[in-house]
Amino acid sequence: MKKVFIILALVGFTFSTVSCRETTQDKIENSADAVGEDIENGLEEAGDAIENAGQEIEEEIEGTDDYNGDDDNN
Repeated sequence: MKKVFIILALVGFTFSTVSCRETTQDKIENSADAVGEDIENGLEEAGDAIENAGQEIEEEIEGTDDYNGDDDNN
């Protein structure tokens, strides 16, 4: 009777740890996916900011005719 009880306890313990591991693994995967999406969004925003800054620099360069920043309208 003790052997049966010990075996059932071990089987129950094994199943409980396996289900926790799967739940934990699912949470880790979901967290990793969320982090990946956050990184991707951050990189897209940074790329957009760099592109906008580049356009502004080009507009400034095209709007000046010498190194001092004097406009043609002087």
